[in-house]
Amino acid sequence: MGKEDPIRYVCGSCGFSTVTRTGKCPSCGQWGTFEAMQPAPVLSETRRPGPRVEVVSAVSVTPPKRLLSGISELDRVLGGGLVPGGAALIGGQPGIGKSTLLLQAGGLVASGGTPVLYVSGEESSAQVALRASRLGVASEKLLLYCGGDLEDALSNLSDRKIGFFILDSVQAVKAPSEAGWPGTPNQVRAVAQLAVDAARSAGVPAVLVGHITKDGRLAGPMLLEHMVDTVLTFSGEGYSSYRMLRAVKNRYGNTDELGVFEMKETGLVAVEDKSGLYWNRTDGATSAPGVAMTVALEGATPLIAEVQTLASLTAFPYPKRTSRGIELNRFQLLTAVLEKRAGIACGGYDLYLNIAGGLSIQDPSADLATCVSLASALRDAPLRGDCCYLGEVGLAGEVRPVSRLAVRLREAARLGLKRAVVSGRERDGKDEGIEVKRADSLIEALKLGGI
Repeated sequence: MGKEDPIRYVCGSCGFSTVTRTGKCPSCGQWGTFEAMQPAPVLSETRRPGPRVEVVSAVSVTPPKRLLSGISELDRVLGGGLVPGGAALIGGQPGIGKSTLLLQAGGLVASGGTPVLYVSGEESSAQVALRASRLGVASEKLLLYCGGDLEDALSNLSDRKIGFFILDSVQAVKAPSEAGWPGTPNQVRAVAQLAVDAARSAGVPAVLVGHITKDGRLAGPMLLEHMVDTVLTFSGEGYSSYRMLRAVKNRYGNTDELGVFEMKETGLVAVEDKSGLYWNRTDGATSAPGVAMTVALEGATPLIAEVQTLASLTAFPYPKRTSRGIELNRFQLLTAVLEKRAGIACGGYDLYLNIAGGLSIQDPSADLATCVSLASALRDAPLRGDCCYLGEVGLAGEVRPVSRLAVRLREAARLGLKRAVVSGRERDGKDEGIEVKRADSLIEALKLGGI
């Protein structure tokens, strides 16, 4: 008879496990996050035969017929809609609008004739019904279950012929088969497994709401994010009415898409023209020194971005470098390239960079606009207000091509820009309704910008 496996304790913050219970997690440093996990039951020696292996090329594959939520931005971030049998997890700060977004989606799906089950473990029936009435999505096909027993809630899937269900949230309901309070790691894992299994067995899409910790990550074990097919993050600033929806993980679509919503009294409204959020549409042929335009890509969405740089003389031996919207290390690298390859001294200035509107750019296509903006601020020479700069800048001072140039140029032309400075190696971008100037090096780009 073999020795029994000891009870393991798992940290609910980072997933670290140990056989001895302790107050502080040695991995993440959090206190009071350990929960006991019972050892897995020993399998019987007489096992039933499992499914036979199959040849991949012989397996018939039919693309899933997606269920549209009725919210174009949500469907696009999901990759084209909700996948039957798929489970998505959406996380965000308290009060950011997760429940509002999903209740709107459920109401729109229900209005199309598909029964929808909304499971709420945090609010009463009156609270959810009041919000549904305010949003204008109340429907006879929108069914509501308010309670903490998940198995009881999921029993309605087959009885009511549900075509889509929402669980709000995985930390607020309880799986009767598992010990512990709702929200503990064991309970979160069991609740998510019940919801995912129910969605797959019934062949209906499911969306789960997850809380986040003060560090900004989804609360519960890391296993939670692996169990679902899609992980979405819903974020926004407290001073702004705009909300950003991104896919961190998506088995059925792209993870680079960005959905933008505006919070209004009637709910969340999709923002179609996203470039208007990050550009003040300044009229005139010139702009202030240190301001350069570029076109960044968020997934397949082109966004006009305004790169602003301020150079201020300093008397201190160590000039300050501050960047918001572009990684600070990248900004410092481009500053060194500008000084070494273009001969523009930066050492005696405090340099501040900002991407207007709070946009964060990871796309290297903004390198050229950053360098031109920096040179403009240092030389106190304004740039043309109707020109954009698209290119990656290398350490040798060369301007490299960017991806999907034609899409960027079309967006620039649509918003009224007249000229674009791109890499001399570009072979794309003809006949896009905008004058294209090509530069092989940073020095040539600065000359085209009038610096």
